[in-house]
Amino acid sequence: MELKDIAVFMDRDGTVSKEIGYVNDPTRYELLPRTGLAIKKLNQNGIKAILATNQAGVARGYFKEEMITKVHNKLERLLEKEDAYLDAIYYCHHHPDVGEGKFRKKCDCRKPEPGMLIKGEEEFGVDLNKSYMIGDKISDVEVAHKVGSKGILVLTGYGMGAYKHEREDWPVEPEYIAEDLFDAVEWILMDIKARES
Repeated sequence: MELKDIAVFMDRDGTVSKEIGYVNDPTRYELLPRTGLAIKKLNQNGIKAILATNQAGVARGYFKEEMITKVHNKLERLLEKEDAYLDAIYYCHHHPDVGEGKFRKKCDCRKPEPGMLIKGEEEFGVDLNKSYMIGDKISDVEVAHKVGSKGILVLTGYGMGAYKHEREDWPVEPEYIAEDLFDAVEWILMDIKARES
């Protein structure tokens, strides 16, 4: 299996970084432990590492769109310190029910809609049937399943609460429930090896 055909899409808040609500200033933004190591493993294996995050704080008027860029610049600097990088950062700033103008709309990029994953497929030529989505909400698993990818729930962020208190209502089951992003990446690498054998 060509590893360059594979992408790992990951949620931001609660998966890559600490869940602190809407991040309205870069100084509040911090990576979760082992995030850099996890993404570096993907980089070393030639697997595309792509952020796919809903950022409706713009639509809600909590911050301007430029703030997302500032926060993502900090994210990239923090990863760079750990010799890791993201191949792409995709975000959806829409909300179907709140906001004004271009921000208030029912779009195909807000998870669990698959627009951001399809964008990754188009931009990098990855095979979504061989790819993965990691997140701390069951909507991250839902979006994976919509495009034939495998979905992994992490127990960081909202993940533990979703696992303990909402599991019987999940519309889909994750392929794996991971302790954190690093554990998820370790499982993915094992899963890829198992597919090859």
